[in-house]
Amino acid sequence: MAQVTIKYPLALLLLLVLCTAPFASAHTARAMMDPLGIRATFTALARVTCFDDGNGPPAALQVRLRDNSPPVAGLLVSIQLLKGRQAISYTDTTPGDADYTFPLQLEGGAGVYTVMINKTAAGPRDIDIEWHCLTAEHDPQKGHDSGHTGTEILVDQFK
Repeated sequence: MAQVTIKYPLALLLLLVLCTAPFASAHTARAMMDPLGIRATFTALARVTCFDDGNGPPAALQVRLRDNSPPVAGLLVSIQLLKGRQAISYTDTTPGDADYTFPLQLEGGAGVYTVMINKTAAGPRDIDIEWHCLTAEHDPQKGHDSGHTGTEILVDQFK
């Protein structure tokens, strides 16, 4: 009987989590970027589609990032959002603090957003990402479920 070895099991796990996440109201995933610690260019690339699932038309995509790894000087994680001719980015300047970044939000309405996460140097990073498509009625005081609408994600690259 042939034996199959998965080279990057955490990447496969992230893919499985991200592919099933659209069926939950809170969209989160945890993954190990650059598990071997040898690729400074390790990049995650995904498409998030925001749509009206009956809760209202989407106004924006909101994401937060958390670096759970031990601090390493000069090893930072960044996230970028892109839709059409708009873009926004944030770099977590406190590596390994295990706190979520402030919510990064791109107001691009319905459709497909590109999300990219990368890092500044070689070394593994244990990250969490949280993403939500929001209506114009979203109220931050009421939490992330306030104004939440249809959200689907497809991971294009994790290497």
